[in-house]
Amino acid sequence: MKFASRWTLAALLLGSMLLQGWSLLSAQDSTMQTAPSDNTKTNQRDRQNGETTADQQANNRSDMDITKQIRRALVADKSLSTYAHNVKIITQNGSVTLKGPVRSEEEKQAVEQKTAAIVGADHVSSQLAVATK
Repeated sequence: MKFASRWTLAALLLGSMLLQGWSLLSAQDSTMQTAPSDNTKTNQRDRQNGETTADQQANNRSDMDITKQIRRALVADKSLSTYAHNVKIITQNGSVTLKGPVRSEEEKQAVEQKTAAIVGADHVSSQLAVATK
């Protein structure tokens, strides 16, 4: 009988510890979820009037195909950084605006050249910025 009660006591203590740990984790999760994220400085350029933003991407078939071709060309080039793979590509009526950071001037030129190869240099507006490490 003493043996069984020791196991019961051990199980109760372990269960209590697990519940307390779960409560602490839940409390951390809830504070993390309610903490506001402020990326205003990051997106400051997009807030200026007249700037092309990602929500202006046209939904017609040809513009979507252009965007897809450019994205595939960028992602296929493994020499490019994750930054370059994730630049914003905004296509409107066959004209492309590129936005976002890249790691170097060479990378910026590579992204612009890959885009120009698909739509022509006169249809590319580059707003890429070289990000410092």
